[in-house]
Amino acid sequence: MRSAIAILFLIETCLYAVASLTHAGFVLQGHEHRQAMIAEAVISAVLLLGLMLLALDRPWSRTAAISAQSFALLGTLVGAFTIAVGVGPRTTLDYITHAVMILLLVTGLAWLARNRNASPLG
Repeated sequence: MRSAIAILFLIETCLYAVASLTHAGFVLQGHEHRQAMIAEAVISAVLLLGLMLLALDRPWSRTAAISAQSFALLGTLVGAFTIAVGVGPRTTLDYITHAVMILLLVTGLAWLARNRNASPLG
């Protein structure tokens, strides 16, 4: 179970990377959106950094992982808000992707909150 959070971080990181590539026009045509591409690339990088810091297994590693997940959740909620008010892209794919992102991030935060001695590897 301890490697579950590492797997979750990897899934989240990949999901944001694919979303960024989608908004760059590399994965799907017609979903280009520069601001979303940049935001999702930054969130992907922050999640990857959070995973690497968690893997260090230092006393502050869990705090770093929670911070990375919280940053990602805040950014995703801002993205969902922009969709809701009509600023960002408003496709079914965007609705579903943001819902999945929020679900995964809340799951990760709950797991980290419950497991005070979380070590992702080993």
